Amino acid sequence: MENQASQPESVNQRLRAAVGDGMFEAYLKMIRFGGYKDGTVILLLPTNFFCSYVSRNFAKQIEQAWKEEDPSVESVKFEVGMLAAPAAPAEPERSAVETHVDIPMPEEKVQQISAALDPRYTFDNFIVGAPNEFAYAAARKVAESPVICFNPLYLYSGAGLGKTHLMHSIAWYIRDRQPNRKVVYLSAERFMRQFVGALRHKDTYAFKEQFGDVDVLLIDDVQFLIGKDATQIEFFHVFNDLIGRGKQIVLSADKPPVNLDGIEDRLKTRLGSGIVADIHPTTYELRLGILASKADNLGVAFPQEVLEFLAEKITSSVRELEGALLRVAAHVQLMGGEVTLERARDILRDILNVFERSITIDEIQQKVAEHYNVRTSELMSKRRERSIARPRQVAMYLAKALTTKSLPDIGRAFDRDHTTVIHAVKTIEDLREKDAAFRDETDGLRRALSF
Repeated sequence: MENQASQPESVNQRLRAAVGDGMFEAYLKMIRFGGYKDGTVILLLPTNFFCSYVSRNFAKQIEQAWKEEDPSVESVKFEVGMLAAPAAPAEPERSAVETHVDIPMPEEKVQQISAALDPRYTFDNFIVGAPNEFAYAAARKVAESPVICFNPLYLYSGAGLGKTHLMHSIAWYIRDRQPNRKVVYLSAERFMRQFVGALRHKDTYAFKEQFGDVDVLLIDDVQFLIGKDATQIEFFHVFNDLIGRGKQIVLSADKPPVNLDGIEDRLKTRLGSGIVADIHPTTYELRLGILASKADNLGVAFPQEVLEFLAEKITSSVRELEGALLRVAAHVQLMGGEVTLERARDILRDILNVFERSITIDEIQQKVAEHYNVRTSELMSKRRERSIARPRQVAMYLAKALTTKSLPDIGRAFDRDHTTVIHAVKTIEDLREKDAAFRDETDGLRRALSF
């Protein structure tokens, strides 16, 4: 067997047949022959990342290919290093193996890979309530623990409910308290753009290597990978390598892994192999707490009735809620005067019109009756059986949340007085606080009516 800088073409052909063209081109084509001693073939790869990955995933196939090429080969050994170019056409000696030690990724390189972190998004600024307390606890555990307790952490929710806030909070916490750990945060879209750029420049090994020294990788909006098969493959291998080397991964998406249609099954399985934590739609109490906290930092006095009004009417996302508060504060700071309920209504008229789009009590009654399999006339009847009373209370609760009707107006629509409406709303709010399944059920009705 001749000593040469590259593996024999016959070995490469066997490997290509064993692992496929894609895997061969991405990981095995770069292997160089580094020497032969006592039955062991020394194979060189350019970085620690590739050396570790190839030895874990392809050692058996490579060893078999070499044994088929030369029966005297007993094993293969992987090392980091590349052969220096020869000064003359003479062949390199088998013992001539050039090795080097990888330089740890400098902080400026981390910053080139990572997206910017928002300084507003820290644990100190995250308002915790029943809908997000589990996700918050999991995020704190990942950030604070000196050892990896679960991996990956997968956060999911609808838009604007706080998952990105928690991702940034984890990154800030680790960067501040463990500055020796390399933390990279980026969106799945940015990950894909970097990979496409590497393909364009035919430099995919450099793309993979840039994640080799990362200690904590946070990828936002994983659902962006849906339908992007090549990017999914690269993400899968980066994911596996980091997990295999004990590095922390945190992910976010708009739905749980099992529901990511268009993501290959093996990747969905890996995404859900750690802790999956969802963030529920906000409750009235949580929205009120968020508004109170934000208002304290704006330097504008917000009457309680204004905060309660906003918490009641703007329910789609925390982002929309904070935007409304900032808009009112900015108007008052620029134009002078005080915040009043009437002024807030006027400033936010266009937003409120969206949230209060032509939803009528009749629509609410019909949707609730359909959901609970009762007749709309029964919601207005005197019947007090729980099978009727509970849907009636839900309909009253939704009428107060989704319309601008007064309590007496709502009461008249159900042939009741306003005190019955107050009792119904309180009953449903209490049930939502205690029963997550019931909260999800009523949130589903609310979304169905709002869109």
